[in-house]
Amino acid sequence: MSELYRHIGPNTDVPAGDIGVGGREIGYMFGQYKRLTGQYEGVLTGKGLDWGGSLGRKEATGYGTVYFAQDMLTARGEEIKGKTCLVSGAGNVAIYTIEKLLELGALPISCSDSNGTIHHPEGIDLDTLKLLKEVKRSSLREYVEHHPQATFIDIKDYPEDGHAVWRIKGELAFPCATQNEVTEADATALLNNGVYCVSEGSNMASTAEAVSRLLEAQIAYGPGKAANAGGVATSQLEMAQNSSMQQWSLAKVDKKLRTVMADIHRRCADTAKEFEQPNNLVLGANIAGFRKVADAMIAQGHC
Repeated sequence: MSELYRHIGPNTDVPAGDIGVGGREIGYMFGQYKRLTGQYEGVLTGKGLDWGGSLGRKEATGYGTVYFAQDMLTARGEEIKGKTCLVSGAGNVAIYTIEKLLELGALPISCSDSNGTIHHPEGIDLDTLKLLKEVKRSSLREYVEHHPQATFIDIKDYPEDGHAVWRIKGELAFPCATQNEVTEADATALLNNGVYCVSEGSNMASTAEAVSRLLEAQIAYGPGKAANAGGVATSQLEMAQNSSMQQWSLAKVDKKLRTVMADIHRRCADTAKEFEQPNNLVLGANIAGFRKVADAMIAQGHC
């Protein structure tokens, strides 16, 4: 990746100070793939819309994380509308988690970046968040300049045993920032502050100790391996569009994403119930995923 960065210069698709792969990097790699192979295939996903990309790919992980939470709540006889939500992060996953929560009538009241956390009890203003992070690529410190009623919690004021965003009262939590962002102390704080549903948008968002704490409490907990599968799922949808030489509407992609996430939740929930741990979607996701791979290997003569 360092060689790639030397060729294309600073990354402009992620906030300053963060390192990641965005549309610009995918464009460079896809261009080099075509140059080296002489082929135009959907081998890379996340491409630009003018050359094989899919509408909804940027939004997919965040949207899917919310859909998974919606399914967990439905299974418990509740709905997402009207719920107070804690969201961490301020990149694509967090921004589009917040967007879908607002669309479904929930109230996201937080977001965070490498400088600190915003707490806005009246609800995160999506336009301001997108302006700061997608246009200006600046710090969330500026958010309070637009919304004085919001509070910015500097990272230096975070508790030693965790993160400020998880010390705010709420009902649903969406870790969308980074790995191990929910510590055992954070999990305890979430539970004490009224959170009864956690849906992970980031990979391995919770430490092993935090996961144990959440499972012991028997709240609705969606591990990242299932809850944040929307991005990968939409990559597959992008490949399907490439194969058929089509570009679907955002509404069609979103509808298919909704179906995919519902199916993932169903598989996890059914498997957990089969093994007599209906509240343990970590177990359900692990066994369902293992079975799918193992069955394919056996059927193809690899075992």
